Amino acid sequence: MKKWRFLPYKKYQGAYNMAIDEAIMEAMREKTVEPTIRFYGWMPTTLSIGYFQRVEEEIDLQQLKRQQIDLVRRMTGGRAVLHDQELTYSIIMPENYPGLPHTISESYRILSTGLLLGYKKLGIDAELAKPSRKKEPILSAACFDQPSDYELIVGGKKMAGSAQLRQRGVVLQHGSILVHFNKDKLRSLLKHRNDQQLKVHFANHASAINERCDHPRSFQEIQHAFHQGFSEALQDELSREELTLKEKKRVEALAREKYTMDTWNFKR
Repeated sequence: MKKWRFLPYKKYQGAYNMAIDEAIMEAMREKTVEPTIRFYGWMPTTLSIGYFQRVEEEIDLQQLKRQQIDLVRRMTGGRAVLHDQELTYSIIMPENYPGLPHTISESYRILSTGLLLGYKKLGIDAELAKPSRKKEPILSAACFDQPSDYELIVGGKKMAGSAQLRQRGVVLQHGSILVHFNKDKLRSLLKHRNDQQLKVHFANHASAINERCDHPRSFQEIQHAFHQGFSEALQDELSREELTLKEKKRVEALAREKYTMDTWNFKR
């Protein structure tokens, strides 16, 4: 098994977070870095949207402006995620990594093991959502509307939302681990005809760490639990490292030329 690089938690603007993930993918493709796990946060609060989402049809841009919330489009698919009180992770690795299944669904099962162990260490009895051919109707543009195959759930409620991209031999999986879920804030940012229906739907389909613990957990405890979870799942100590100088330069270029541009964020 290969050694893993761990990039410890830092907060960045949304454009930089997406640029960092893409820069690591490029470095991985060039075989200049090890498989990487990164923990990060968002400053300011940001709404990230999936690659295929139509912003003006699904997102209330006036509310984003009013609440001073940034917007960024991800490389990955899926639906909108409010990055507020949460821990975001990304896993970046070669597509031919030993033991990694070829299908996205099955690789979710493998890569989500670290998340599962992290929840267990917090005393939360999480499980992986089983694949199902019968899906409920999608009611909103939000990621936490319902779980996908092998995402983390507790009592049927989604605890972590993830998305995966495979591009030119490299796999990126990143996702949001909810510490607290502000359902009202997320709901206010989405265009939806029946606000009350959406409120009930979120309450029945999503949950967060501090709703499931017997006492509120500190952010340090949460980071430590998931660091241990991934370390055990990957059988590696996950030593702390930094981006390389080349990666940092590429991040600046991607943030400036892609992820801060309306041509990217409003492309659909």
